[in-house]
Amino acid sequence: MKYGKGGGGAAAGDSNDDDGSTKRGRDVPPSIQVEIVEYHGGGGGGGGGLGNGGGGSASFFEPWREATPGSGSGHGSSGRSGGREPPEKRLTLAAQFQRQIVAFMKQRAWHAPDVSLLPYTGWVFVSKKIGRLLSWLQVLSAFACVALSVMRLWRHDFGDEPNKRPALLLFYTLALIEALLFLLEKAYWTWKISVRKLLEQVSRECELGAYGHVSLTRFFYDAYSRCITGSIFDGIKMDLVTFAEELILSEFLDEQLIGVRILQQFADAKGSTSDTVRKVGTSARSIERLVEMLNWKRPEEEEVRWCAAEVVSKLAGKRQNALRVSGIPGAIESVMSLLYTGWSAPTAAAPRDVSPAARSYDHPQFNLLGLLILKRLARDHDNCGKIGNTRGLLAKIIEFTHASPPLLRNTLAPESQVRAVKLALKVVKILVSTTGGTGKMLRREVAENVFTVSNLRGVLQHGQQHRALQKLATDILSGLAMDDKGKQVILGTGGVVKQLLSIFVDAEMELGGEAGEALAMLALESEASCAAILKRDDVLDHLVSALEADGEARRLNAARVLRNLCAYAGEKHRPRLSAVTNAMPVVLKATMTGRDKTLEVSVGLTTQICKFIDGDRFAAELRGAGIDERSYVERLASILREHRYPVIRVPRMRRFVVQQVIWLMTSSSSAGGGGADYVSLLRVAGMERLLESVADTTSELECYHVFSGSVGISKHRESFSATVDSALELLGGNGARE
Repeated sequence: MKYGKGGGGAAAGDSNDDDGSTKRGRDVPPSIQVEIVEYHGGGGGGGGGLGNGGGGSASFFEPWREATPGSGSGHGSSGRSGGREPPEKRLTLAAQFQRQIVAFMKQRAWHAPDVSLLPYTGWVFVSKKIGRLLSWLQVLSAFACVALSVMRLWRHDFGDEPNKRPALLLFYTLALIEALLFLLEKAYWTWKISVRKLLEQVSRECELGAYGHVSLTRFFYDAYSRCITGSIFDGIKMDLVTFAEELILSEFLDEQLIGVRILQQFADAKGSTSDTVRKVGTSARSIERLVEMLNWKRPEEEEVRWCAAEVVSKLAGKRQNALRVSGIPGAIESVMSLLYTGWSAPTAAAPRDVSPAARSYDHPQFNLLGLLILKRLARDHDNCGKIGNTRGLLAKIIEFTHASPPLLRNTLAPESQVRAVKLALKVVKILVSTTGGTGKMLRREVAENVFTVSNLRGVLQHGQQHRALQKLATDILSGLAMDDKGKQVILGTGGVVKQLLSIFVDAEMELGGEAGEALAMLALESEASCAAILKRDDVLDHLVSALEADGEARRLNAARVLRNLCAYAGEKHRPRLSAVTNAMPVVLKATMTGRDKTLEVSVGLTTQICKFIDGDRFAAELRGAGIDERSYVERLASILREHRYPVIRVPRMRRFVVQQVIWLMTSSSSAGGGGADYVSLLRVAGMERLLESVADTTSELECYHVFSGSVGISKHRESFSATVDSALELLGGNGARE
């Protein structure tokens, strides 16, 4: 049997041909057609579905309202005549009941006090009212018990039986005591909670904030319930943190919200942070649920997600807890879900389902929390590898390092935006500073991202109002320059070297020192980098003058840049680099008085400057600095005595000293008769014995320029053992000829 479209006639049916509901209602029985249209209520021309303002019931606890012609819910039948629907087209009571249950289950929001115990009874059987009624019945029954017990005890009409009288006396006495104790307890708690505001007082002391009253009410109810159903110690042993951990494992959003609010408040409070983090950090189930909550993106779950992110950020602040967090499968991906760069919508809802809450989703705060968690997780070496291996995460982090010129120049810019850039730069800095093979892999991946260096250049160009951002940018460039790939990318991005030189020349001591470190790392074993640095006409003058400037870091890095320029710039720039000889007096004085890194780089720079002068010029420079040749040679010997073994703090110290000794002997030989003076001075100072001792204690540590943890980077072209052998050969050969 065929069924037509629901309608009063052909005209009505034709008028609804464009409506989706009529297409769904073809060739089906009328009663089924009505149910389908009701279920899809809210679309097109009407639909009296649940909560859409049409003819359907707006509440699970209200009777179903029949559709009328004027109600706007004609089910695709706006041309229908007035009156009730035919009986065969009405939904049965069971169907209505089932539909309302399904609809309310979809809402996922139940307010327990307003739940009716019986359907279609209105406000009479609401659980809140039933609870109040039962509470008053308890009080009335207690008063009745007191009255009856007092009355019987007053009359003493228990009869004359010998056992009945004491039994009834005991019974009514116990009943009176029990009722009085109940009333006393009821009065005490009513006075404490309603008059003395106990819950509000505890909420203030625990710093639970605006939602403390609700949380504490639930806590006291649960504690009381445990005391009643089990042992009294079950309730006494309860604490708010344990209570909150149980609630976040619930399947109901309201309970999860209460639990995560408590954890967030206690984790933020100064007096309870450490205890809360320690307790939550030892519960694997709690950590897993908190990490899971980071993925919740529904608008109604925003607060739960935010509180969970706050707690996870506190957990990640402790190394042991950070390892537990990152050890959860998918934890890094969950943290990544907090980062929103605008590439994709935060929720999967269709446009018609997006609520005002979804449109006002607080993405900046989630971005800050996500970056903060990543920064704290990245303190562990293994976590850095996990961050690098998480698909798409590194690109997201680098995107947050972008700061537009208006943002950097505006002193009134939103703090959240500037802080997001700062946190992202900190994360990238930690990643590029990672040691070992993991660090090499991360530096390569960061350098291969086409936006990395250009974003850093923008910070250097326009970040004069934010020196902290510029410092982080220079640190990242220093890390990237440790590898050849990073150097190529930096040199291939226009203006980066120029900005570093400008900061080194113009900025204050600390930032200038950071820029100098980046320049020194760029110039190390890179002729192209040296050429880029030497493009600035006055760069050598500024570097030489910086050797006498304030700030040890600035002087140290200026000497490193000069040494690398002299060593790796090539023959093309040799005539121009001869101006470095002007720094010889300062460098010689630093050699005689310096310690540790300053001494190391001073001896190394002296060795490179000596390539531009001869023995006579060097002797003149010594006299100009007020230093005797014998004193200088003895100083070199004393350095080797102090460093009988290689030291990680100054791994190139002995290499530079031996290279300078070799230059002294070769310059003496080329100078003729005067050359024997340095050889004799070296012998008198015991240099031959010292060189033999050095030859017996050489290490792989002395074969590298830079180190990433315990892994050497940028190896010297000549091994240190070969250098020492050359020095011994020269010293012994000159002695034989003499």
